[in-house]
Amino acid sequence: MSDSSSSSSPTSPSSTGPRRTPLHDLHLELGGRMVEFAGWSLPVQYPAGIMAEHRHCRSAAALFDVSHMGQVLIRGTGAAAAFEQLVPADVVGLGDGRLRYTLFTDEQGGVLDDLIVGKVEGGLFVVVNAGCREADIAHMRAALEPACAVEELAGRALLAVQGPAAAAVMARLATATVELAFMQTAEMSVAGLPARVARSGYTGEDGFEISLAAQHAETLARRLLEQPEVAPAGLGARDSLRLEAGLCLYGHELSPATTPIEAQLGWTIPKRRRIEGGFPGAAVIQGQLERGPRRKLVGIRPDGRAPAREGTRIQDADGRPLGEVTSGGFGPTVGGPVALGYVASAHAAPDTVLQLAIRERPHPARVVKLPFVAHRYKC
Repeated sequence: MSDSSSSSSPTSPSSTGPRRTPLHDLHLELGGRMVEFAGWSLPVQYPAGIMAEHRHCRSAAALFDVSHMGQVLIRGTGAAAAFEQLVPADVVGLGDGRLRYTLFTDEQGGVLDDLIVGKVEGGLFVVVNAGCREADIAHMRAALEPACAVEELAGRALLAVQGPAAAAVMARLATATVELAFMQTAEMSVAGLPARVARSGYTGEDGFEISLAAQHAETLARRLLEQPEVAPAGLGARDSLRLEAGLCLYGHELSPATTPIEAQLGWTIPKRRRIEGGFPGAAVIQGQLERGPRRKLVGIRPDGRAPAREGTRIQDADGRPLGEVTSGGFGPTVGGPVALGYVASAHAAPDTVLQLAIRERPHPARVVKLPFVAHRYKC
């Protein structure tokens, strides 16, 4: 994927405040309520509201601006093997055009960030979280250069089209998307614009993420919004959708204080890496795989209608502390409150009775199997 820059580069900070994506003016035109998020000005919602945006994504297709995410290209002989020294995934075994969800770990087994890595022509394509992008890029450069070149694709925007109608919408604008399976990527023309398209996303729905030159982002966004199934959606709906899908959010479920095994992400570590190790924190993670972690991330369904927000204390049926909620809110598709949180492993089985200290008053709840809403990826 080639990099290109322009005056609307998504990594260029505004002279008076947070950074702006190439779609900033379009967000304002659409009535987006802008907030600062990870140093960026992004829409939290549009006039229809978070609930309507969430439901539209579940029933049709939503357009999200995710240009604040960091995009990186890694080139060089042995790039995959070198990258494996930073993550517990099988990167060497990636097929051409395949993507993998993985984690940067530290020497204690803690999570520095979660990310997507893919094998593309010329190297590896990596997408990292906005709040960690500078630290992640420095981390990769320190470990991989000069043997490999680590290039931040600062002149790229990233758009996400998510929902059950996303495939039909994208097929009209880029027929080659029909051939993409979940976690697969390819370069193609989208509405006549050169882009890299991945069949991926973080809503639990089928969908696509489109990386393209920043100067073309608004043109493509308008073409997408012309499609009858597509409506814009902001950060609020993006968060409620990923919460219902039981997906971890860095800074909430994931941090240097949590390991992949505690976060129920052992599935991201294949047998070869479990045996060989060779990544930061391997000894800690291998020990937890063998003996089990002392705590686990679980899904929680509070009784009643009161949501349990981040930081809410989780207690056992007798009021003894077990952990705390990492993400919580109302699940529009579920029709009630949902939450994620860490509890002592002995209390992590589905149907375990809990109490949540909501506004310092105990509310009954129970552990449930994740996800709250079934994923609908095209596998």
